Amino acid sequence: MSDTAQKIASFFTAYPLRTFEKRELLARAEDRLPGVFYIIEGRVSQYDIAPSGNEVVVNVFKPGAFFPMSWAMNNTPNHYFFEAGTKVVAHLAPAADAVQFLKDNPDVTFDLLGRVYRGVDGVLRRMAHLMGGDAKSRLLFELLNAAYRFGEAQEGGSVYVPFKESDLARHSGLARETVNRTIQSLKTAELVDVTHSGITIKHIDQIEAMLGAAL
Repeated sequence: MSDTAQKIASFFTAYPLRTFEKRELLARAEDRLPGVFYIIEGRVSQYDIAPSGNEVVVNVFKPGAFFPMSWAMNNTPNHYFFEAGTKVVAHLAPAADAVQFLKDNPDVTFDLLGRVYRGVDGVLRRMAHLMGGDAKSRLLFELLNAAYRFGEAQEGGSVYVPFKESDLARHSGLARETVNRTIQSLKTAELVDVTHSGITIKHIDQIEAMLGAAL
């Protein structure tokens, strides 16, 4: 853990610890937010609900992340749901304390800014595939994005992604049936293996090449 990460962890340790079960909501859209969460364990999905009624995930937070900072810093209304993707353990700090912590620690603010820019880059890439790609490219992007952020390296160079097809559908905004067809085509090509708990990418370089050729 870096010095900055250690400083962030030490700050949030002073605040109450909360536990959420999988699929439990940490906060609802339009509700008053309880404070700033700092994740110790698990994943939290931030999602909106499309006019079709489908849930569309716009971000996923993992251990070491603290959120929602746009609301804390700018007092902007919250339009998103925050849901535990797995069992989640997190500290909860008052927004004013978290903002003051950033003001008092420029290194932490700089680290947060770096995370924001990485996130913006991901959003721009997602937009490119939404505007210029097809359903397959959208799914490939989400699969690779999950691998880069949450993947676990396996022997032989494969990468295990702890996401199910339903998770990929929520992230890509695609119908479950569309996701299933594309995953089946990748299985047939021997590029992925699918189990009840997640997806193993056997040849991530080939998936990257397929995505690059899709635009």
